[in-house]
Amino acid sequence: MAKKILLLASGAGSLAQALFDSPLPDRADFVGLISDKDSLALERARLADVPAFHLPMLEDRSEWDKQLFSLALTLAPDIVVSVGFMRILSPDFVHHFKVMNTHPALLPAFPGAHAVRDALKAGVTETGTTVHWVDEGIDTGPIISQRIVLVEPFDTEDSLHERIKIAERNLIVETLLTWIDGAL
Repeated sequence: MAKKILLLASGAGSLAQALFDSPLPDRADFVGLISDKDSLALERARLADVPAFHLPMLEDRSEWDKQLFSLALTLAPDIVVSVGFMRILSPDFVHHFKVMNTHPALLPAFPGAHAVRDALKAGVTETGTTVHWVDEGIDTGPIISQRIVLVEPFDTEDSLHERIKIAERNLIVETLLTWIDGAL
């Protein structure tokens, strides 16, 4: 039986697109993509025939958490994959679902929303991308896989982030294929 994957995304959806364009659709079922924003990720999901759900943030965050949990429960995924989802998931969510995340840095260095900027500011010569399990903290869950990206002398935040995204797309596909094969 094919594994069921639920994606969470907030932005352009380039990581989701990398998954849709990979061998994964032949080996797993994408049961949906949920976005907290009316994002390009939703359109990418629709074009890939993946159910797309827009769940805008509510003023009452706890109510939004309940709606997200309920929707995910209905979709019954084997794994939830955060691909550029810029929200912290509730403790109930991460305790109930197996959640994997990508991050544009070599964790535990540079957690949080500004990892690329923080790496440049720190003057490191290499950074990269991490796939990790999500726990209650911010980018603190156990590391699954990483890929190094060298920082070039001419790099800006944008140029470095673009190179990290390329590595990130490849790494999340490889990591999910390994998970499907039962090697994680």
